[in-house]
Amino acid sequence: MVAAAATFSGGEQQRVNVARGFLPELPLLLLDEPTASLDARNRDVVVELIAEKRAAGVGMLGIFHDAEVRAAVADRAVDVEAFVPAVTVAAR
Repeated sequence: MVAAAATFSGGEQQRVNVARGFLPELPLLLLDEPTASLDARNRDVVVELIAEKRAAGVGMLGIFHDAEVRAAVADRAVDVEAFVPAVTVAAR
């Protein structure tokens, strides 16, 4: 029996999305929290897939809130909080 995608858990949906992104041979991958909603085993699999693509020369731009994953896959990081405008306080 084939389950409808709408019945997949968050982790199952994430694994399908990651697989779809890694199937074609592309020169650039855009990654938005690729390990979110994954258990530790599947997170490690995705980190290894990312490492393999990187070793093959694929460029990547990603958003990683997980510091451990970011450290494992990124060779450069930009902290975007530096670009957040200062909060202004209304004059009283």
